[in-house]
Amino acid sequence: MKPKQFDRNAEPCNTESPNELTRRSFLGVGVALAGGALARSAQAAENAQPVRYPDARIVVLNHYTDLKDLDPKTLPQRRRDHLDDSLAIGEYLAEEFPNAGLWPADKAARAHARSIVAEMHSGFAALREHLPMNIQAHYPGFYKSPTVRKEIARVAAIWTACLERFGGDGPFLFGSFTLADAFYAPVVMRFTSYDAELSPALHAYMEAVRAQPSVKEWIALARADQYLNPAYQFAR
Repeated sequence: MKPKQFDRNAEPCNTESPNELTRRSFLGVGVALAGGALARSAQAAENAQPVRYPDARIVVLNHYTDLKDLDPKTLPQRRRDHLDDSLAIGEYLAEEFPNAGLWPADKAARAHARSIVAEMHSGFAALREHLPMNIQAHYPGFYKSPTVRKEIARVAAIWTACLERFGGDGPFLFGSFTLADAFYAPVVMRFTSYDAELSPALHAYMEAVRAQPSVKEWIALARADQYLNPAYQFAR
């Protein structure tokens, strides 16, 4: 039976610009939280703090020399190394905390991880447009165009190849949780919300990502968020 088609182009339900919609998405830069949590695991919390400002829904990273610099009264005057691009944040954390395991230790695995992260960072326009980030929602049988299905298949191929070649005994793309998993965590959320058809092995991978402590915290924060972006709400 053909899944029910959800028409997200029927009637514009907001007047916000695309940039505003992106800015107000549900914690749209998951790598900042997930990568930041990995850095914290290396006892580096006093040096790198993901900060969410009250006028936005985007996670940024500011690097401070001391926790007292996080005083809200002085924060605007004390910002250092302000980064709001997810790939830049990931690379910054990896350089700042080389023992945190943000990239795979093996050279070939690390190069492959950077390659698939770069593909995620700059690609998959159809997934971003037609399966917008909405952790709070679940749409069983959500219609997926041929272009969206092609991109889902590409992600599935990336995940399968990584798990088979580099996963080893661990549940993640390169065994342990790395920036590669952090970058694909938003895709895991999309595939969960919109019922992507995947193999049992990839569903197990998605479950492992959702259960990872930093991602689990991110999901909880998103579900507690009372702001509902009307552009991301579909008829059921």
